[in-house]
Amino acid sequence: MAAGARPLLLLVLWTLAAPARPGPGETGDGGWQRRGPGAPAAVTEEQRCTVERRTDLSYAAFVQHYAFSRPVILQGLTDNSRFRALCSRQRLLASFGDSVVRLSTANTYSYQKVDLPFQDYVEHLLHPQDPASLGNDTLYFFGDNNFTEWASLFRHYSPPPFGLLGTTPAYSFGIAGAGSGVPFHWHGPGFSEVIYGRKVLYFPDRWWHATLNLDTSVFISTFLS
Repeated sequence: MAAGARPLLLLVLWTLAAPARPGPGETGDGGWQRRGPGAPAAVTEEQRCTVERRTDLSYAAFVQHYAFSRPVILQGLTDNSRFRALCSRQRLLASFGDSVVRLSTANTYSYQKVDLPFQDYVEHLLHPQDPASLGNDTLYFFGDNNFTEWASLFRHYSPPPFGLLGTTPAYSFGIAGAGSGVPFHWHGPGFSEVIYGRKVLYFPDRWWHATLNLDTSVFISTFLS
C-alpha cells in the first residue's frame, strides 16, 4: 500500500441465523412474493455467490482477514428471527400501514423525496421494475426512516457484533420490488442484512457500486460512519 493511502474497508454481507416461523396465513417469504397465474417472475440470478461464508468468526479474525481487504458473509452470529417475523407483509401493514414513509428516487444521488402512507407504497408502488424505467422515475423505500414511530420494530433488531473504532452505526431499512435497485454510487463501509428476498450488492468503503433486488426484498443496512 502506498504511503499515506487510506485502507479500504469492505462491506460485510449479513445473513440471518435461522428463518422465522411464518405466522397464521403467512408464507416463508413473509408474503412479499406474488404467486399464481400472471404473477411476475423474479430476476434470474446469473451465477452463484462466491463470497466466503463464515459462521465462527472472531472480531480479531474479522479485522485481520476481512475488514480492510475483502468482503465476507457472516452467518449465525446473531438471531434476528423475531425481527424477521415482524417484517412480514401482513404484520408491517398492520403495524405501520398508516405511517408516512419517505421515498427516494433510485438514481445515484436520490434527488427527489416523496412522502406517502406506507400502505399506499406497498399496494401501489411495490411491484417488479420495468427494465426500461429510469432511476429518476422509480420511487424506492430505503433510509429516511422514522425510528421513533417505528421503534416497536427496530428495538427487536440485533445488529452485527463487529464495529470499527471511531465509527458510529446507523440503520437504513428498506423494501423494494424485484428488478429495482440503485445505479452506481458510493458511501462509507457497513453491513447489509437481507430479511426477505434476494439482493445483489457489493460496496467497499468509498468504491462505486450498484445494487439489484432479485425478488421483492426487505433489507436493513448498518452504516459505519
